[in-house]
Amino acid sequence: MKIYKWLIVSFVGIVSVLSGGCASLVNRATQRFADNLAVAILNQDDPGTVRDGVPAYLLLIDSLIQGDPQNAGSLLAGAKLYGAYAGGFVGTDVERGKRLATRAYDYARRATCVRQKPLCAVLSAPFEAFATIVAKTTARDVDLLNGLGAAWATRIQQDSGDWNAIADLPKVQLLFDRLIALSPDYDQGSPYMVLGVLHSLRPASLGGKPELGQQNFEQAIARSQGRNLMAKALYAQYYARLVFDQTLHDRLLQEVLSAAPEAPGMTLMNSLAQQRARALLESGKEYF
Repeated sequence: MKIYKWLIVSFVGIVSVLSGGCASLVNRATQRFADNLAVAILNQDDPGTVRDGVPAYLLLIDSLIQGDPQNAGSLLAGAKLYGAYAGGFVGTDVERGKRLATRAYDYARRATCVRQKPLCAVLSAPFEAFATIVAKTTARDVDLLNGLGAAWATRIQQDSGDWNAIADLPKVQLLFDRLIALSPDYDQGSPYMVLGVLHSLRPASLGGKPELGQQNFEQAIARSQGRNLMAKALYAQYYARLVFDQTLHDRLLQEVLSAAPEAPGMTLMNSLAQQRARALLESGKEYF
């Protein structure tokens, strides 16, 4: 009951601020609230609390976006929260995962159309046209590249049976390649983690590049100074299993379990990584 009361009070306060100011104040207040909400959730150390409480916050983010539909910052915050929830909390509910991931991508796409119209125009274009525009993005676009790439990757993951969706993977990879070129240390190296997964989806015999996957996972770990535990968990799940390296697999997962999960902006992800590590160690007994 207290959490719902707090939400109501917060929402009334927001409405009061928004109704009394100019358009720029509205945009700043909405985006600041959305950003703070995303940070607070990502710093939560109890995944169960997030699983139970975030749906209410998602509705709140929806309401903020509905009231200010051209606020790219709020759209990106919504994309991040919906994507994180779809990736970490839907379990085996495939259809729900697809719906949430689609909402995340839609918000990221809309943010792109507000902030980077040339990129918006080529999202569905052939790869060559898409690549030409991505190459023209600048350092001021890094948040957008990250938000769009992450939401796009989540949508593909949740709809992995759709070959049309999978065909977009090279575009997602290009977004993160460009992001890293513009800002190698962005978000403590998290883009490298995404590339690590993308390069480790297929063995070399089927066109995959697992050696690049390994290099990217190592970069993600190094650039986060070892604080990104999800990078280690995914390194074990995607690369170590792909090349049947049980020694690496078990070492990485034991490191995840022995580490403290608390880290700015990564606490929730690290807590989920520890849950994943326990499951991977157990299933690894049969896998190897």
